[in-house]
Order: sequence, then C-alpha cells, then structure tokens
Amino acid sequence: MKIIYFAWLRQKTGVSEEDASPPETVTDVAGLTGWLKGRGGGFAEAFDDLSVVRAAVNQEHVGMDHAVSAGDEVAFFPPVTGG
Repeated sequence: MKIIYFAWLRQKTGVSEEDASPPETVTDVAGLTGWLKGRGGGFAEAFDDLSVVRAAVNQEHVGMDHAVSAGDEVAFFPPVTGG
C-alpha cells in the first residue's frame, strides 16, 4: 500500500510518502489511521484529530469507512477551501 501525506500531515509525520504493509486487521481508512497513529511521535500528532483529516483512495475522495487493501494508494490531506 502506498501512503501519501500532504501539507501539515507531511510535516508532522516527517515523510511525504511511503510503502506500508499494515496488518490484515486494517480493512478501512479509519483502521489505517488508527494503525498509523499507533506508530507514535509525529504520526500520533497527525492523526490525533480526524475531523481535520481527509482521505483519498486511488485518487477518489472517500470517507473513513471506505475499504482499503494492499494494492491501494491512500492519500491524507487537510480540508481544502477555495476562494
């Protein structure tokens, strides 16, 4: 699974992207964020308040209950506003 971090999530985690192999118990975006948060440090900070985190799976905006699997690309970013 490829995970991409944008904006302040990249700053807090210290990485812009990574290849990860979460355990089989991670089946949706919420489970993935919980697993990432469990890494501690900047990951715990980045995923502490999920109300300010958005996700995309395979370049489509999704909710936290969206399924994820090993071959997916998952991106995390803050809410975006336009002007």
